[in-house]
Amino acid sequence: MFGTQDLLLFIVSGLLLNMTPGPDSLLIMARSASQGWRAGSAAALGIGAGTCIHILAAALGLSAILATSTWAFTLVKFIGAAYLLYVGVTLLLSKRKPGSAGAAEAPVHLLALSYRRIFVQGFFTNVLNPKVALFFLAFVPQFIAPEAPDKALAFILLGAIFNFNGMLWCHFLAISASFASRKIKASTAMGHWLNRSVGVVFVSFGIKLALSDRS
Repeated sequence: MFGTQDLLLFIVSGLLLNMTPGPDSLLIMARSASQGWRAGSAAALGIGAGTCIHILAAALGLSAILATSTWAFTLVKFIGAAYLLYVGVTLLLSKRKPGSAGAAEAPVHLLALSYRRIFVQGFFTNVLNPKVALFFLAFVPQFIAPEAPDKALAFILLGAIFNFNGMLWCHFLAISASFASRKIKASTAMGHWLNRSVGVVFVSFGIKLALSDRS
């Protein structure tokens, strides 16, 4: 259909890949647990927007530059790693807010941001990861029929399906994390350690990205 092949296998594989934990999933869950599902949804939409950029870049051949040019890949990689490290260090250095008498029952606060800033955070977390671009170059072409009249259009179609499925999963994460947070009723102290824990994970993701290669 429209130059694609093995579409059902692509959809199932894409869903499983979207469920793989990573900085995107962590950001959604952290924002939902802190500010509710709408904040997690804003992060998810930002991640989806970043994915759209990767899809269009791959379809137009721009992502091939990252696959063939060492300096381009290294540049984007270090920018992305620096951003993840920035997010992580910001969380690690966040101060615990002094509480009132009822602070023990206060909800978790994870550096509350506007939905717009959360969207931007999700966008850059995704779009500055060159591994995502290389993933689309390696994964999607397997499901484009050799005889497809317009391979770029088939690539965009498959990418849109992948991103749509990813958004379903991301919004499920946002709602689930928000629901779980309300049930747990975490204390202010737990919120402080949540900041630290998420910060450590983001720093580890940034270091891992900085040390990664194109393979």
